[in-house]
Amino acid sequence: MNTATAQAPTPAPEILRGADLVVRALEAQGVTTVFGYPGGAIMPVYDALPGSSLKHILCRHEQGAAFAAAGWSRMTGKAGVCFATSGPGATNLVTGIADAFMDSVPMVAITGQVAEAVMGTDAFQEIDTFGVTMPVVKHSYIVRNAAELPEIIAEAFRIAEEGRPGPVLVDIPKDIQLATADVSITPPMKREELPTDVSVLDAAREAVRSAKRPLFYLGGGIVRSGATEDVRRVVEETGIPAVATLQAQGVLPTGHEQFLGMLGMHGSRAANLAVQSTDLLIVVGARFDDRATGRLNGFAPEARVIHFDRDISEISKLRDANIAVPGELKDSVTGFNPGPCDVAEWCSTCYAEREASAPRYDAPGEGIFAPAFLKQLSEAAGDDFVGVADVGQHQMWIAQHCRFSRPQAHLTSGGLGSMGFSLPTAMGAKMSEPSATVVSISGDGGFMMNVQELATIRRYQIPVKIVVINNSRLGMVRQWQELFFEENYSEVDLSDNPDFAVVAQAFGIEGFTITKRDEVPGAIDRLLKADGPILCHVVIDPADNVWPLVPPGATNAEMLETSK
Repeated sequence: MNTATAQAPTPAPEILRGADLVVRALEAQGVTTVFGYPGGAIMPVYDALPGSSLKHILCRHEQGAAFAAAGWSRMTGKAGVCFATSGPGATNLVTGIADAFMDSVPMVAITGQVAEAVMGTDAFQEIDTFGVTMPVVKHSYIVRNAAELPEIIAEAFRIAEEGRPGPVLVDIPKDIQLATADVSITPPMKREELPTDVSVLDAAREAVRSAKRPLFYLGGGIVRSGATEDVRRVVEETGIPAVATLQAQGVLPTGHEQFLGMLGMHGSRAANLAVQSTDLLIVVGARFDDRATGRLNGFAPEARVIHFDRDISEISKLRDANIAVPGELKDSVTGFNPGPCDVAEWCSTCYAEREASAPRYDAPGEGIFAPAFLKQLSEAAGDDFVGVADVGQHQMWIAQHCRFSRPQAHLTSGGLGSMGFSLPTAMGAKMSEPSATVVSISGDGGFMMNVQELATIRRYQIPVKIVVINNSRLGMVRQWQELFFEENYSEVDLSDNPDFAVVAQAFGIEGFTITKRDEVPGAIDRLLKADGPILCHVVIDPADNVWPLVPPGATNAEMLETSK
């Protein structure tokens, strides 16, 4: 391994156990907080934690630890860290690691492993963690020499954060944690940046200037690249309208004059119709995901494509790019900027459709209309709002109706779509940015998948606002069964849910329930004024659906906007 890229002076060697080297190495990488759960094969590392500068958060399930580490990372852009023991500890991390891999979130997962002498013998709590996680990590290590630990951990952080971010696994046998080594701690390694091919920028600018109906298609790569402000500036200077993926909500603030909304399966009518009419799609950090494109061969049928991405493997993977611009997005987008464009007529058409198809919030009846509740909550919280979605109908309502001032205001499991995401991710997000108003928003199904983390929130008094939207159903599955499976409602009934307000109270957290629309203003006020953690249980109609919806196999122009 190469240490030539290390930036800081190398500290003097010191004889330490491998476990102590792990802790010292994490401190050297600037880590302040780790999330984990101890066990036999990682016990030496836990023995080394007391007296260190690391704050360890004892989650109540390893999946919770992985999601919390990802919440930290999604807010800061720096690799979050989680610990687990071998066997079930490591396998319980896998969903959180896979979620980070799918959404390009940097993470360093450190797992204990059985001692080398019994590896391969089916020893107690032995599992091939390296093999199990191989498809869902950016890189992985099995450490065979304690002296290599500082460099491996430094390299793990470099790989996790460099280029297209992702999770890195470091699996450490117990005997390596106990072995001693006389070795220096490796300082942070320099992150290499991919150069932009400036020769293609002239062609990209000319394509924009000659287009009649250009459109920006903004993706989550902008957020992971730290290029939000650069992209905002270029979009505003060109005057070209923009649409965004689920992961790019907040790159342009909600309500921005040029923003047409989210595209795709549950995207806005204005966004989807603009994509179908554009003659030039300027793709920035997006990957033509199937939930965004609908039927791919019918997506943006009249458009040439300029594709900016730091991951060259994404360019022309699903849709051929007429002009490919690999490189760091901050540099390539800034270098590309074509200046003001003559698109007044095109903008007028797009903005008229946006106004004509704007969502309504005057649903009939006295019950709580979730889109209106979420809109009001995010607006009341203001620029400090961070909405952490779980997965299901409420996830789409959040993306469609909440107000986001920045991309970090919207944390969601995009690629993996993992239920149980919200509560632990919100813990990590709040701990990384204490001044933010972090709201965990779950459905009744997803909330139960990591409900145990209420104990973690209570122990550390993490002041997360928790909203559980309860329709007593697996809502998104029920909606699809209604629309596409002839109303054959199979295994979606959750009407025997517990009283979630009482559940919160049992964990020592303030909890209350609302069922009527006139209770919403007071509930939002109570949520936002609470000093500590608080849970609001919101009961809604089981029949409420998410609209629009692009049916499977359809183009984005073929949106359903009401029930049959």
